[in-house]
Amino acid sequence: MNTDLLFTPFQAGTLSLDNRIVMAPMTRAFSPEGVPGPDVAAYYRKRAEGGVGLIVTEGTAINHPAAVSHPGIPNFHGEAALEGWAEVVREVHAAGGKIIPQLWHVGMARSIGDLPNADALPVGPSGLSLAGEPVTEPMTKQQIDGIVAAFAQAAADAKRIGFDGIELHGAHGYLIDQFFWEKTNQRTDEYGGDLEARTTFAVEIIDACRRAVGPDFPIVLRFSQWKSGDYSAKLARTPDELARFLTPLSNAGVDIFHCSTRRFWLPEFEGSELNLAGWTKQITGKPVITVGSVGLNSEFTGGAADPHEEDNLDRLVERLEKGEFDLVAVGRALISDPEWPAKVQSGHKEEIIPFTPAATRTLS
Repeated sequence: MNTDLLFTPFQAGTLSLDNRIVMAPMTRAFSPEGVPGPDVAAYYRKRAEGGVGLIVTEGTAINHPAAVSHPGIPNFHGEAALEGWAEVVREVHAAGGKIIPQLWHVGMARSIGDLPNADALPVGPSGLSLAGEPVTEPMTKQQIDGIVAAFAQAAADAKRIGFDGIELHGAHGYLIDQFFWEKTNQRTDEYGGDLEARTTFAVEIIDACRRAVGPDFPIVLRFSQWKSGDYSAKLARTPDELARFLTPLSNAGVDIFHCSTRRFWLPEFEGSELNLAGWTKQITGKPVITVGSVGLNSEFTGGAADPHEEDNLDRLVERLEKGEFDLVAVGRALISDPEWPAKVQSGHKEEIIPFTPAATRTLS
């Protein structure tokens, strides 16, 4: 297997990367009171030293009391948290890496009473749980405007403290995705309706972030068909529907689409071998990141890799050669082995430390 293509440079606007490997965002929750410390900075620096071209941080909380649902999730607001992130950026840049924060609001994925800010009620487009059951009142226009402004402020702060771009978390059934999804968005105003209309909230966030950071600062949008707890969910059931969904987001100013799937090698629609990233690139003409069990030979829910199973890197490189996608996000494989890229590039795959669920319980 020749993996050289994974290690060729990539350029998208002002974002210049040494290779095509992206560290996928993965919740770690090792930031007490929302403040990333020296251990978080060291964790990300190790992945830059190990050869990752671009790091996308774990999801970070925008400035809203109900943004996240665990006290160890890092904030992206407040002097202490932002200084902690500035140190992360300094460490990653010192190692020759590039890094962007993932900006996050969980919406109705937060339960009543969750920490931090236990008194803060979850918010969502229609106040519906991911199962479509009423929990709180629908978001008001004032609440919507406030959260749009919070995303924009986080984007501005990311640029100010030296990040190389931002990623907006619009996937997996969290707040932005809850506006996309008909099951959780039953609004009858401009934020609800058909699939295109349900992109309005995200379009406003993208537009506000673009105005906050200027025309050249990279904006990545992560989206998915599947939701947490509903792996069969589909926002778009045909390529035409996907085009209607993606076009307003692309026009709003997304530079790169991060297309989240559970297994990158599975086709998105019948009649074509293209995965979600491949269709997104074909529809928008924008660069895309593929993701989904890259570097893992086991089932998505965990367990050590089976050395007798076919290595999915063969399929990955083959699709990259065909131009189906531009960048490749690697997740759990990088939790257990920060040197995964370097070992792949040097041909020492047998030295890779395989992922096990136990690796998620430490930050190293």
